[in-house]
Amino acid sequence: GGNANFGISAGHLELKISDPGKVGHAVQLFCDGFELCEGARYSFSAEISSDVPRYFEWRIQQNGGDYHPYIDLEKIEIGPDTTVISADFTMDEASDPAPRMCFNLGDAAKEQGLGAHTICLDNVSLVITDDSNIKKDETMKETSDVNINQIGYLTNAEKRAVIRDADEKGHFSVIDISDGSSAYEGDLQKGLRGGSSGDVVCYADFSKLNKPGKYKVVTDANKESFEFEISDDVYKDVLTDSVRMFYLQRCGCALPDNLAGDFSHDVCHGEEAQIYNGDSFIEVSGGWHDAGDYGRYTVPAAKAVADLLLAYELFPDKCSGDMNIPESGNGVPDILNEARYELEWLFKMQADDGSIYHKVTGLNFDGFIKADECTEKLYVLPTSKTATADFAGVMYMASRIYRKYDAGFADRCIKAADRALDAYYLHQDERNYTNPSDVNTGEYGDGCSVDELLWAICEGYKTTGDRKFEKLLSETDISRIKSEGFGWADMSGYAYFAYLTSDDRMKCDTDLEDRFFKMCDEMKDIALSVEAYGSTIKDDYPWGSNMTIANNGMALLMAYRLTGNDDYRLAASRQLDHLLGVNANSYCYLTGYGTLCPEKPHHRPSQAVGKCMKGMLVGGPDSGLEDPYAKAVLTGLPKARCYTDNEQSYSCNEITIYWNSPFVFLLAGLS
Repeated sequence: GGNANFGISAGHLELKISDPGKVGHAVQLFCDGFELCEGARYSFSAEISSDVPRYFEWRIQQNGGDYHPYIDLEKIEIGPDTTVISADFTMDEASDPAPRMCFNLGDAAKEQGLGAHTICLDNVSLVITDDSNIKKDETMKETSDVNINQIGYLTNAEKRAVIRDADEKGHFSVIDISDGSSAYEGDLQKGLRGGSSGDVVCYADFSKLNKPGKYKVVTDANKESFEFEISDDVYKDVLTDSVRMFYLQRCGCALPDNLAGDFSHDVCHGEEAQIYNGDSFIEVSGGWHDAGDYGRYTVPAAKAVADLLLAYELFPDKCSGDMNIPESGNGVPDILNEARYELEWLFKMQADDGSIYHKVTGLNFDGFIKADECTEKLYVLPTSKTATADFAGVMYMASRIYRKYDAGFADRCIKAADRALDAYYLHQDERNYTNPSDVNTGEYGDGCSVDELLWAICEGYKTTGDRKFEKLLSETDISRIKSEGFGWADMSGYAYFAYLTSDDRMKCDTDLEDRFFKMCDEMKDIALSVEAYGSTIKDDYPWGSNMTIANNGMALLMAYRLTGNDDYRLAASRQLDHLLGVNANSYCYLTGYGTLCPEKPHHRPSQAVGKCMKGMLVGGPDSGLEDPYAKAVLTGLPKARCYTDNEQSYSCNEITIYWNSPFVFLLAGLS
């Protein structure tokens, strides 16, 4: 929240602070790119001065998680004369490959009354003085060269292990865990070469094994897989927990012990929020905490709700059970009960003119504390075109799906969607949302809102059949959509599917059907013919790559539903297998499931209680290495291997509602 510029002057670093902010780290000089080794003895020193008397703190700290210090000296007093600071310390905690050295030069609570001033820093040094007691890192988890879906397989599904560095002339057996007998045997098959992992693999196909039980795959080279199960309901508990994750992310209400267990808490974020740059306050409690933070954002909320509603609409027999939430047993499927909790919050985010506020958060992220301990003042940030169009799309969809359970609620959704769509056109010439300079929470910026508009139009028509939407479609410049898919920023896939599944399709100059199947065919071909592990990603793995894989699996299931082409379903099933263990890292990316799964997600509730919440899909490999920890431990690895299970790596190991939601769809569609 502060403001400063720095450069080099006369051989030292000169920091010109124009605004010291309101917290100690509002202005922070920092250095990354080194490691601290457990058991090592270190010596630190630096020279610093200020042209006004003041105090500050320096720290060498964990760069993520709770940001706790390994060494710090608070309130060092400095002035115009150079002060030499120094300290010796032993690293008593586990080795950290990506800590941060920092000088916090803000003005906490304005208690120093600082204005503009200049800091000089020189001769910063951190050296090991004794390495005789350094301890080896023994935290590495055992992986496997035989990669299987660690949760398991349906009896009639494709069952395929991907084996690294194996002889393609080799042999494999599937061993029954109950008695050690061989339940199936076969020869290895040559696998796809190259791809984003760089691995040379062979395949062990045991699809013909359909006897329920628990098994492992063993090769004649003594490689063996983790255990897995074969049964007709192997995904039942997984589906329940991946939906219950949304309940445990609820905001604005208490989560009782009997339903939330370790993640229970009192009412959080129940106060009214101030309209940013205004004096008024509005009531916006409710909804889901978006991700590893406690913000609530309308754009990804719409995507998450849409996925859950589509899962129910397309696979109602798999999504009609109770999920052990407060509304269970009320005659409405719990997946709809849970989605409605978010929809009720979205109603509150509609401004008087029908447009939708972009988000409600503090100016900064809260610390790694429980939800009911948060203290950041809440602000409602300005409306945006993407939020407004997304709101219209998901409300039109909700009206269609909830009508048989609550006609009044369905009518309310339609009216709110109509108002939002009108508001979109009222504001269509305005710029898309960007964070104000003093807001540091998630931006969810998007340079193109045409795909969101297209989705709203197609859902509006599918639900109502009103020909006014056909006219709106004819006036929409679809050529402006440059990136297609099912992500929060790329909503065209939802539009295409709504268009293709309407009872009487709208007339359209642009062939939306061709666009949809071109997208799906590219995914199918990559999964079946290019990538060794069956992923639909062949190049860079983006932040949230597991969302991309789950989204692509969702699209492939839609294509299968529209055509009956089994190749689409096979490619979709390989996306599920990939997420649950058939990948270059041998991880089941769903917390609480599988032999090797994430245990240290970047997730405030989990970190606050010291226990990993179950049923969360983590972000997965990020070849962009977009946090300091990832850069420290993953640099130089193949793109598909750029994953680490550490709470400091927010680009690899955070969770979000809109990563879980396509995973729920994929599970429901393949169960």
